[in-house]
Amino acid sequence: MSDLVIVAENGQGRYQQEVRVGQHRLLADEPVSVGGGDAGPAPFDFLMAGLGACTSMTLRMYAERKELPLTGIKVTLSHEKIEVDGKPRDQIKREITLEGELSDTQRQRLLEIAGKCPVHRALSQSLHLELSLVE
Repeated sequence: MSDLVIVAENGQGRYQQEVRVGQHRLLADEPVSVGGGDAGPAPFDFLMAGLGACTSMTLRMYAERKELPLTGIKVTLSHEKIEVDGKPRDQIKREITLEGELSDTQRQRLLEIAGKCPVHRALSQSLHLELSLVE
């Protein structure tokens, strides 16, 4: 089980939040265009960062286990709203750059593995989100 993630207003801006994960402290905020101070990534940016980090780490673990000549990984993510069956949906696009002397077969396999990272799988399924109020 990972550390708890605790998010609380920090009083430094209209939407600014302190995000605590174990010993790590991060700031979250909204961009100026929606009334924030842009003091940190927006919530959706954190979501995409988590997906990108998980993708890269999963690829690195696989490449090490299979002893592939993968020398570098870069994951570029973007978010947009699209319409599917007449309903608005969020779409995240991932572009993966793989460095190293990899064959076409190895590159294709790494692309398949990218779709198996835990965050990708969680976001691709219907998540069960539990919500409660603490008094």
